[in-house]
This record gives sequence, structure tokens and C-alpha cells, in this order.
Amino acid sequence: MRDIMGMMGKVKEMQAKMEKMQEEIAALTVEGTSGGGLVKVTLDGKGNMKGLKVDPSMFKEDDVEILEDLIVAAHKDAKDKAEALAAEKTKALTAGLPIPPGFKMPF
Repeated sequence: MRDIMGMMGKVKEMQAKMEKMQEEIAALTVEGTSGGGLVKVTLDGKGNMKGLKVDPSMFKEDDVEILEDLIVAAHKDAKDKAEALAAEKTKALTAGLPIPPGFKMPF
């Protein structure tokens, strides 16, 4: 019976650590770039776009499609960076737990 109580305590401790980590991830700010820095996208840790900067040289009629592609690429770059940071934080927290490879936490 003592083992079950100890395990429940560890589960609660892990739950508290997960909540704290989720708050830290949500507070992250990540910047993605494309076109050699012509387009920059800023995301929060949840993947919400918080900012967009476009170099003024991109505001030409002929470059609209290129600009659209660069915005999408910069957003993907920022999102990939945010996911990598979240995975790194999760890995540090769950070290030693038997979690299958590729398993994504529910956040």
C-alpha cells in the first residue's frame, strides 16, 4: 500500500512539473526567418503569430507571390523552432520515463 501512495505522490509531482513546463513553453517567443532575413515571423510558444516584419524591398507588384511564399516559410521556420524547444524541455522533464519515441505530449 505504501508503494501506491509513493507512486501517487510522484504522479502529482510530475503533474505539477508538467503544468509549470507548459506555462514556460507558452511564454516562449521564437523568431523564424526566410529569404535571407527579408521576412521575419515571431510566434509564441503555442504557435500563435505575434509579429511579422517584411523588408521594404519586397513591396513590388511582381514580388507578391514570392513574398507570400517567404511569409509561409518564415512561419514554418519559427514553428519548427518552437516545437524543438518544447521537445527539449519535455525531454528534460521526462528523462528516465518509459515514453515511446515520437510520442507527443498533449499540448
